[in-house]
Amino acid sequence: MASINKAMLIGYLGSDPEFRQTSGGLMTANVNIATSSRRKVRDGQYEEVTEWHRLVFFDKLAEVVHDCCRKGSMIYVEGRLQTRKWRDKDGIDRWSTEIVVQTLQLLDRKSSNEQQRPAPPPPDTAGAYGEEVPF
Repeated sequence: MASINKAMLIGYLGSDPEFRQTSGGLMTANVNIATSSRRKVRDGQYEEVTEWHRLVFFDKLAEVVHDCCRKGSMIYVEGRLQTRKWRDKDGIDRWSTEIVVQTLQLLDRKSSNEQQRPAPPPPDTAGAYGEEVPF
């Protein structure tokens, strides 16, 4: 039986992306995005619950993130979950789960003083950015 490892998120960047290059010269971008949902609490009121997700972009997608994404940008991503083990400065093993992004869609609209571009399609339609970025 085949298995599936896929995550889909719409959220806001919590900070400006961090950029690096691998030893092979491949550009990478790392960023955290926030997703929110509402849940009912005991007194019948609702509270907003925020989850943070670590994203990793490679190559052409990292270049798009470099050119187009800043703190507060709203994006849609699809990717696969990956857990990495690493050792901190005190020699303690740590684990980090992140989403390796394979599809990116920018959801921010340009302000009126910037060059106008058609709004991207909603996430559930064709046109999300994959390996080929239509710029």
